[in-house]
This record gives sequence, C-alpha cells and structure tokens, in this order.
Amino acid sequence: MSEQFEDDFSGEKSKSQVKRELHALQDLGERLTTLKQDMLNRLPLSDALLKALIEAPKHKAHAARKRHLQYIGKLMRDQDIDAIVALLDQMDSSTRQYNERFHALERWRDRLVNGSDADLEALLGEYPEADVQHLRQLIRHAQFEAARDKPPAASRKVFKYLREMDELRRGLR
Repeated sequence: MSEQFEDDFSGEKSKSQVKRELHALQDLGERLTTLKQDMLNRLPLSDALLKALIEAPKHKAHAARKRHLQYIGKLMRDQDIDAIVALLDQMDSSTRQYNERFHALERWRDRLVNGSDADLEALLGEYPEADVQHLRQLIRHAQFEAARDKPPAASRKVFKYLREMDELRRGLR
C-alpha cells in the first residue's frame, strides 16, 4: 500500500511564500513612508500609491497605521519593485551601493585636486554635462588651499559638485 506522491506544483507558490512576499511588500511600503515627498516624486510610483504614502503619517493609532500599511502593501503589488529598490539603494546611505558610489566620487575628487588636466579630461568623458569653467575654478581653489595647509572647504565643494552631477545623471535629482 505504498502511495506515490507526485510533485505537481508546476511552479506554484505555497501560501506561506505568498504571505512572506506580501509582508516584504508591506515592509518596503513602510520604508517608503519615511521618505520626504521630493524623494517619493523621484520614484516610479502610481498616483494612488503616492497619495497613500503621503497620507501615512496622518495615521497615529496603531490599528489605523497597521491597516494603512496593509493598504500600501496592496498597492505595492502593481509597482515595479526592482526599480523602486534600486533607486532606494542609491539614496540610502547604509547600502553598499551608495557607499561604493560615494567612494568613487571621493577618488575622482582626489584625482582632480592632486592630478593634471588629463584627469579632468577623463572626468569630462564620463560626465560631459559638467560645467568645465566652474569645475576648473573649484579645483584651483582646492589646490590653493592644499598648498597653504588650509581647511579643505574648496575640496568639499568639488566633491559636492561631483555628487550633484552624479545624482543628476542617475535621475536622483
């Protein structure tokens, strides 16, 4: 009387797996509720979800907040989650991707301040939309400060300008 059990799931998800995915969407929605509106406007979100995220702080009671987060989770099902997560990772300072981008910009700044015109040309090859005159001026000020052992205020401005260019190119601004 041995019965043969056949796996005829054909790729179907278990009820537990579906629940885990829905809770993950709800958690992502809760993470989105902490963002400011200008950050939310940069994300590829539907109008209904954007409205629900903006209304989220209004719900103070625990039950109301929980119910609203479930609603946000439901709206998240129809979104491009991969695009949202990718943009969030670029904006979130605790992620590896953000840190790698930050360090790459620091290396560019150091190359520009300590380097030659060849480094500037390489940067312009990567960021053709850069204002060359403004960038050269910032670099000269940073080199002047470094030569005189002054605080690196101009070097910080070079970094800030590089970060702004990078964010514009990535669509984060």
